[in-house]
Amino acid sequence: MGKMAFIFPGQGSQAVGMGKDVYDAVPASRAAFDTAERVLGFPLSEMVFDGPDSDLKQTANTQPALLTTSYALYKAFAAKGIQPDYVAGHSLGEYSALVIAGVLRYEDAVAIVRQRGQFMEQAVPSGQGAMAAVLGAERERLGALCDDITADTAPVEMANVNCPGQIVVSGSNAGVQALVERGKEAGAKRVIPLEVSGPFHSTLMKPAAERLGEALRDVTMQDAHIPVVANVSARPEQQGERIRQLLVEQVFSPVLWEDSVRYMIEQGVDTFVEIGAGTVLAGLVKKIDRSVRVISINSLEAIEAYES
Repeated sequence: MGKMAFIFPGQGSQAVGMGKDVYDAVPASRAAFDTAERVLGFPLSEMVFDGPDSDLKQTANTQPALLTTSYALYKAFAAKGIQPDYVAGHSLGEYSALVIAGVLRYEDAVAIVRQRGQFMEQAVPSGQGAMAAVLGAERERLGALCDDITADTAPVEMANVNCPGQIVVSGSNAGVQALVERGKEAGAKRVIPLEVSGPFHSTLMKPAAERLGEALRDVTMQDAHIPVVANVSARPEQQGERIRQLLVEQVFSPVLWEDSVRYMIEQGVDTFVEIGAGTVLAGLVKKIDRSVRVISINSLEAIEAYES
């Protein structure tokens, strides 16, 4: 029998109305939203279910909204009694994975990702940082081009290594703009600027990481009972104190998503279950390896249709 991984999406997967069907139908899913609202002190479910989209898109709102939605869908799916061999999440999604793996209490995770979003928004003045998706570039050549531009123009770095031919870069406006202009040097077919509120997963985020480190100091972190394949290391992590350190590094380090998925496949994972809004990760996994089974658990209908 092949192994299974549960994977959890991050920013960019949010959509107004996500999680509403499980909230209405499954008491444990409703409780996930109720708990989040108690922790946050505002009616998160109204924002998630009714919008406006402009509010949901604000990083400090998006992060707890996505975590809560993933957890609500997980609680509905958990009735199937399936245990994964690995868990992983893309950037913010790593917090969902850590809750499922027993590292973080759900309430603590909700509070922390709200703060993480605020710290990330505040780390770089609005309009001074940017991100762009680079399509078709070769990873080593893109890394070298980023180094060149950082040295002679302004900072730009690889932020998300998502799948072959899709890498997101992050940095200062001038650095990202230079990469848009020079992307062809790394073999890029297209470079698409992203709508984001800051240069996430770049060294410009170090101020946010320091503040997150302070906030995490007071949070209890247990050892994981399911290996968590971390963004920073692309390796299974189970020791609570090491995971605490990796969460700080994650804010300013590249998300090694392709490496993480390849690692799990090498360990015998042949089924990836994406739990949360949208289908972004399912698409990325398919681009990494077409032979694996990928299932998106993003609605009540998807849970009811699931067959192991």
